Amino acid sequence: MSLKQTPIGERIHISFFGKTNSGKSSIINSLTNQEISIVSDIKGTTTDPVLKSMEIIGVGACVLIDTAGFDDDSELGIKRIEKTKQILQKSDIAVVIFSDENIEEETKWILDIKSKNIPLILVLNKIDTIKNYEHLQKKIEEKLNQEILCVSAKDKTNINKILDSIKEISEKIELDSICGHLVKDNDTVLLVMPQDIQAPKGRLILPQVQTIRDLLELKCIVICTTTDKFSDAINKLKNPPNLIIVDSQIFGKIYPLKPKDSLLTSFSVLFSRYKGDINEFIIGANAIDNLKDNDYILIAEACTHNPQDGDIARVKLPNMLKKKTGKELKIDICSGNNFPKDLSKYSLIIHCGGCMFNKKYVLNRIDSVKKNKVPITNYGIAIAHMLDILDKIEK
Repeated sequence: MSLKQTPIGERIHISFFGKTNSGKSSIINSLTNQEISIVSDIKGTTTDPVLKSMEIIGVGACVLIDTAGFDDDSELGIKRIEKTKQILQKSDIAVVIFSDENIEEETKWILDIKSKNIPLILVLNKIDTIKNYEHLQKKIEEKLNQEILCVSAKDKTNINKILDSIKEISEKIELDSICGHLVKDNDTVLLVMPQDIQAPKGRLILPQVQTIRDLLELKCIVICTTTDKFSDAINKLKNPPNLIIVDSQIFGKIYPLKPKDSLLTSFSVLFSRYKGDINEFIIGANAIDNLKDNDYILIAEACTHNPQDGDIARVKLPNMLKKKTGKELKIDICSGNNFPKDLSKYSLIIHCGGCMFNKKYVLNRIDSVKKNKVPITNYGIAIAHMLDILDKIEK
């Protein structure tokens, strides 16, 4: 990822849903003035979701997502619809496209969208071909008790109305700060960032980059160092740093060495609030103390990468759990979007910071876990709990 680009997890996700041939792809192409999605009269042309990251004036950094028709009855239709449902979990704004008199499928999806509290825009497309489209407009608005925008993607009639609605909703979406609850203008913040195998040469990992940017926007004085230079960095400072942010894996090394007046936290702990539900993660960490032999633990990663020696999910966290509990535990790993539907066998789920996901998706994961009555925590919170310093770090 280029440092000049906003990460996909920080972009507003705007998803387009509708039946096959309703004109989802055409509308996206009209909105962007680009051929982002293939347009065809052949039913089911869009199969896998198509994502386009872009900047829209008045909206900012966003992702437009074209999805397969939710009435796809082809051989692979069930799998395509399942992928469309996964996109719903990530959606900050949902645009549902209508194009004919049969609105039963759209109505079902809209009820699901509303149950997830996703802001919704209704669009009636193809008004250039629908006879007396005002009758259909009235029918939909009365049934769903919401205004519908009448457009033609083909000749771009009223397309700007969709854009105006997206802008209006996006203005209400609050953009959180990673560190704003811990620092103020002119605070000195020391970042301790081990450059291990998970941070390839010439790069910082994404949470580090995002945290540095956030601190700079908060007008803090930002100093970066590595673990072995921590004491030297402290000694060179006239006053102790107001805040120290570390990789969670080195909590045990840094905590005994930190100045008494410096606050301490980690990138993962910060992201537990920024991306997820920190209160739920703290409650979930307590489940570590109640683990028994042969209990199943799921460790969930947002990113996908080739496992390395000393990998935190596959080596370090399992070793820490075994040392803390003294139990023989069974560890499962999942990466990216491959999160299990059936969570019934798990006694605990430990999630990464989620820097590759948007907050909506992480919160939906947490919600599904809570419905299954399984405790969930995150890397940093779990590590601090196992080191018995969770009450001594900033959250």
